[in-house]
Amino acid sequence: MPLMRLRVTGSDDDARAIGNLLSSIDGIEHVEEVADLMPGMDDADSSSAGLSDVSGPDAHEIEIDAPNDATAKRVREAVEALAFDLDVLVEFESDEDWHDNQ
Repeated sequence: MPLMRLRVTGSDDDARAIGNLLSSIDGIEHVEEVADLMPGMDDADSSSAGLSDVSGPDAHEIEIDAPNDATAKRVREAVEALAFDLDVLVEFESDEDWHDNQ
């Protein structure tokens, strides 16, 4: 069973739309946004803290359990199409088994 991970760089609404899309794909039973383990590396005492050029769009990490490689491919294609429509960046990371079977 391929475990897919993706990072969405966009708003909370964009991440929610992608999560909703993932949940609607046949065969997908598990979609979870996982917490960022290294939030806000900006030091509050830094002279650049809070400046607009330091902050950027939010990053959202999402994990998806796909039952097979064909469904994983459908997930990737659907997410890429929606990300294009939403004008957001999506980066895919998946376990080694899924890459080996492509």
